[in-house]
Amino acid sequence: MIDAENSGGTPAPGPPFTVEAFAVEAVTSDGIELEAEAAWPGSRRPQSAGSDDGSSGGTAAAVAVLSHPHPLYGGDMWNPLVDHLFRALPASGIAALRYNFRGTGRSGGSHDDGKAERLDAAAAFDAAVRLAADRSGTADPPPVVSAGWSFGGDVSLAAGHDALSAWIGIAAPLRIVDPASMGAAADPRPKLLLVPEHDQFRSPAEATDIASGWTNTRLEVIPGGDHFLMGHARAVAEHIATFARGL
Repeated sequence: MIDAENSGGTPAPGPPFTVEAFAVEAVTSDGIELEAEAAWPGSRRPQSAGSDDGSSGGTAAAVAVLSHPHPLYGGDMWNPLVDHLFRALPASGIAALRYNFRGTGRSGGSHDDGKAERLDAAAAFDAAVRLAADRSGTADPPPVVSAGWSFGGDVSLAAGHDALSAWIGIAAPLRIVDPASMGAAADPRPKLLLVPEHDQFRSPAEATDIASGWTNTRLEVIPGGDHFLMGHARAVAEHIATFARGL
């Protein structure tokens, strides 16, 4: 069990939940086994001693698939921002799934400059869709949302799944993968681009220009943030939580 309130991260807004973490199977269409794990909201914590919150465990408002930064520059699924989101989102009632791209951590395969990594993102989406269906036990499982940061943002915007509900690009450079080849751009499903005010690789003005022709896309600036978003993890979690709950 993860206790997000005592993990060094600050939970996103909302009633605090206990969190169950567990390994997840994710295999790409070209046969690569990926290291992946999920964190799922458990029971709602009592708001005061002796109170009965009346809630049952296992219910998630959405599932966020977290794609990590560039693996050749130290990025992996334990990156501090990814780790914060993995802990904070489930503590506020939104499940999270994180994974390592091929060639990173215990994932098989080797790095492919953002090309074959699209298959990795698609495999993670598929795992999250299965998990949402299995955990909900209903004909109406929670929505699955892609939330990729930096390299993971570009790659995940270029990957898709029929059951994916939306994409979130967190400081996506919009250059590792050619934006013209990003399937999300012309897709009618919702997109949210979170752009740090002082991003060293893609300014808000540049991102606005690139995404101006994208369908159903909203861009929000993270005030004071740069590409690495140190000190802004809580703001990112809040944006993701608000967007996911609105689907």
